[in-house]
Amino acid sequence: MLRSLPKRVISSARTQLFINNQWVNSKSRQTFKTINPYTEEVIAEVQQSNEADVDIAVKAARTAFDKGPWRRMSGKERGNLILKLSDLIADNFSPLSTLEIIDSGKPIKDVTTIDLPFSIDFYKYYAGLANNIRGKTIPITGPYTCYTRYEPVGVCAQIIPWNYPLMMQCWKMAPALAAGCTLVLKPAEQTPLTALKLGELIIQAGFPEGVINILPGYGDVGRALTLHPGVDKVAFTGSTEVGCEVMRNSGTKGLKRISLECGGKSPHIIFDDCDMECAVACAHFGVFGNMGQSCIAGTRVYVHEKIYDQFIENSVYMARARLLGDPMDIRTHHGPQVDQTQMEKILGYIEKGKSEGAKLVTGGNRWGNKGYFVEPTIFTDVKDEMTIAKEEIFGPVMSILKFKDINEVISRANNSKYGLGAGVQTMDIEKALKVTNAMKAGTVYVNCYDYQTENTPFGGYKQSGFGRELGEDGLYQYLECKTVIIKNSADTLP
Repeated sequence: MLRSLPKRVISSARTQLFINNQWVNSKSRQTFKTINPYTEEVIAEVQQSNEADVDIAVKAARTAFDKGPWRRMSGKERGNLILKLSDLIADNFSPLSTLEIIDSGKPIKDVTTIDLPFSIDFYKYYAGLANNIRGKTIPITGPYTCYTRYEPVGVCAQIIPWNYPLMMQCWKMAPALAAGCTLVLKPAEQTPLTALKLGELIIQAGFPEGVINILPGYGDVGRALTLHPGVDKVAFTGSTEVGCEVMRNSGTKGLKRISLECGGKSPHIIFDDCDMECAVACAHFGVFGNMGQSCIAGTRVYVHEKIYDQFIENSVYMARARLLGDPMDIRTHHGPQVDQTQMEKILGYIEKGKSEGAKLVTGGNRWGNKGYFVEPTIFTDVKDEMTIAKEEIFGPVMSILKFKDINEVISRANNSKYGLGAGVQTMDIEKALKVTNAMKAGTVYVNCYDYQTENTPFGGYKQSGFGRELGEDGLYQYLECKTVIIKNSADTLP
């Protein structure tokens, strides 16, 4: 069905900035190209926002927050609008899917069974939470009544990555809207098209002017947002290096609220008492899902020495069976990397792995001569000090490391600057609990990997960031807690 849509969808794609519910050109009139990573062809030329556009968008969001109806609406009214947006995403399932596929290279099977359905569910979930924001009454000493109330933070700058374009904007926008915030969203320059399509649906849903603003562009746009005095909070997903810059900038002019979801190098521990078929499948998905372009990818696979060879044999078989090709083909498992820069970075890490003595057992090359494909790649005999075992590759590269006992592997798994995720495969619940309790990671999966729903908090330890997204925890990132203490008059006492 979707194969007949691209030309029609591309011709109607939005390419302007979305500010104050209007489509406008950038002040500079500069544009940038967004590229189809499968064909290497230009999809469209998109208006490139800059600092002047940031100022206009932030002022629109500021006016909408300070003077508009949005934060004064009841939670039920906000929730109804968010629910309407969710319904419109469902109504536009085909064009949104097509834009996501051609802009990011994601296989159609993933987009239509994961990215779009989950995005719809995220909005539905936060539509329900919008009317359930409540404080507490707190008993305190003396003739006083004390209670808390939660209020929206204000204007939020939201900077999202290219690996899950539609889902990441939903992760950011849905809780902010439920809380009553207004926002300026900066999508990644590699994948702006679904964010801009959402602007159409925002107008159709009936959101007030200025509540949501969308600025496609490069890193200078994100920097301007983090520095702008009209921004109250910055929410960022991306690399740890850029996350550190976001932190520095956000404290330059005042103190902004910040939440960061940054890089990862997650360990996945495979014990000898595991269900082998399950363990191989989970490790495979944990590394090669989304072409390895996942912050929580379980790329450090620690395998017990008793099953090391068997696990490698089964994993290599599964990697070689992974079908690469046209993302619009329902049979395709594995699409291209998002762009040439990312492809070349991954191939560079593969060369580094070989030069440092790791054993390449499958993959390791660019696939084909058109499209930014990298073969599913597996290294064995990997040592903890090797570059491929320490640095985030953000590509389809599995490093398999051997271990002997549980205490040893816990220590090695935690020996990383990152702490986003971890996995463990075992049929022994005591062993599983010992590992999960010991892992310095925001999410630990047992006998599964990278399974997330709208109500499960997601975030990291250490240099993987701080703050949480999804669930109630995600909502409270966009709320301020106000304490109210009232002295009771004498005649109100019992």
